[in-house]
Amino acid sequence: MNTITEHNCTICGLQREEGIRIVSSFICSSCEHEMVTTDVMDEKYPFFITKMKHIFFKKNA
Repeated sequence: MNTITEHNCTICGLQREEGIRIVSSFICSSCEHEMVTTDVMDEKYPFFITKMKHIFFKKNA
């Protein structure tokens, strides 16, 4: 029996099947790819940094 499990991506908020888990958060494959290929001078880079900080520094953790 094959069970497909979907998770909400911490970055884009969409439900996806494939991705990675970091701590207790899920990042979909497309967001992961975009994050690792984004140049530090790109205007979206700070957005990814903020999202990653939320993963590692959750309130009341």
